[in-house]
Amino acid sequence: MNPDNYLYLAAVLFAIGAAGVLLRRSAIVVFMCIELMLNAANLSFVSFARKQSSGGIPNLDGQVIAFFTMVVAAAEVVVGLAIIMMIFRSRRSASVDDAALLRR
Repeated sequence: MNPDNYLYLAAVLFAIGAAGVLLRRSAIVVFMCIELMLNAANLSFVSFARKQSSGGIPNLDGQVIAFFTMVVAAAEVVVGLAIIMMIFRSRRSASVDDAALLRR
């Protein structure tokens, strides 16, 4: 299969994630859309590395960057869910609009 098809898929997934971040109000849905955007970026990294491999020698740079991105995403999940849970406990809602009330 052509690596360009994977890049098109990554672009579509990133656009869906970006639309979800911009249009949704629930913090959990926004959080899942951010994860979708990170996975689209991982797919792009791996696809570009596959495109750059030459002579049967695989280029592993994209896989390495995707691995580090997954590590950062795992840390983001821990911190992000803790913040969302604290907002839910204090306001009884997981709305993004309620997060601005925590500044006081």
